[in-house]
Amino acid sequence: MPPRLSARRLFLLLLFLFSVSLLISIHQRFSWIHVHLQEDDATVDSPSMDPESNRLDIGAADSEEEMGEQPTAREHRGKPWFMSGGTEFPGNYKGPPRLFPDQADGDRILEQLMYVPEDYQGYDTPEKVILAYNGLGTWNQKSGSGTFHGCPVSRCSLTDDRSKATDADAILYKDHFIHPGVVRPMKQIWIIYFLECPYHTQSVKFADLINWTATYRRDSDLVAPYERWTYFDPQVRQKEQNKDFAENKTKKVAWFVSNCGARNGRLAYARELGKYIPVDIYGTCGPLKCPRSDRKCFDTLKKDYKFYLAFENSNCRDYVTEKLFVNGLGHNVLPIVMGARPEDYQKSAPEGSYIHVDEFDGPKELAAYLHRLDTDNALYNSYFKWKGTGEFINTYFWCRLCAMMHAPTSQRHYEDVNDWWRGPGVCTTKSWRHTDFV
Repeated sequence: MPPRLSARRLFLLLLFLFSVSLLISIHQRFSWIHVHLQEDDATVDSPSMDPESNRLDIGAADSEEEMGEQPTAREHRGKPWFMSGGTEFPGNYKGPPRLFPDQADGDRILEQLMYVPEDYQGYDTPEKVILAYNGLGTWNQKSGSGTFHGCPVSRCSLTDDRSKATDADAILYKDHFIHPGVVRPMKQIWIIYFLECPYHTQSVKFADLINWTATYRRDSDLVAPYERWTYFDPQVRQKEQNKDFAENKTKKVAWFVSNCGARNGRLAYARELGKYIPVDIYGTCGPLKCPRSDRKCFDTLKKDYKFYLAFENSNCRDYVTEKLFVNGLGHNVLPIVMGARPEDYQKSAPEGSYIHVDEFDGPKELAAYLHRLDTDNALYNSYFKWKGTGEFINTYFWCRLCAMMHAPTSQRHYEDVNDWWRGPGVCTTKSWRHTDFV
């Protein structure tokens, strides 16, 4: 016969079990605070470029010598959780949200990263289910809630089971919209994600059914840029460097390119530029060969060249890709950019870190300025004073999506998403200088 528990021991046992249960509940609800979100964590990474990998780590410098003096421990204090060394975590947000284009200007990425709904109660909050209609493999994700572990708002899960099209809280389409063939529930959200520019993406057949957009465009509901530069202190955008970035560089302009038929005439521009200053073209469109998969190519760029042509294949609003961020800014070379409007680069890139072709009447005038930079080290080095003033952050697309799924929102949709995405003024085959609608 088992020993009988006294009333006192029974009370202590129940108190112990209650305490353990309470501690587990608290840990689950606030465990995201203690999770160190690494830049290379694919489960909560931004869907840029790959879309889930190949994150650029320019802010975390190759070395202090290359990037300038790094932030001190004191400067880390007060930095938000999504920056390296960040310790500032969001609490429940009170007041009108600033999440959507009609609620705030700009890309709203920082506001979304720091948003926790006022009524959010962690594991006591019902879970939102997001159906990835084109499959999870294209996102490099797995079904379940693991994608959202470590997010401030984590009560979401992913599925690619199309039979749940009527039960999911949102249906997410990547690059290609397919009507699920069911009547959409009143509160279900349909989201279209485009990585490439309008010239290389689908025209949506059911143009009035999209609720949210997720693209590199700053007026998207969820802005998913190739990279997002953030200053440590918005008031400090330049700092003196202890390195001469022109030292031992004997060559002028380099370009790695494989698409010779781009709509914006970039190849013709580069060849015309080459009449006035040496331009070394590597790849299909030029005489020089060096596979971009070979690290030595970029080592050569970094060591020998002063300028790099970061030319996009299309001139479209906000379309700024790894050509600037990886090939240019990532290799201590001064990028010369073509693609998005000049004002778009001003919003996307570190201040004073590049040269836009539309600042000049044409290749001849640009070449004259490059020759001036080539002979004036102080002027050339002034384009590198952005280093050490900030970092390219992980924009945590999935965390932001989950937070917005839990936000109090009214039903919204695009009357014609195609008109928004590819309508007048979005792209041009000309220079932005010579475009009537700018």
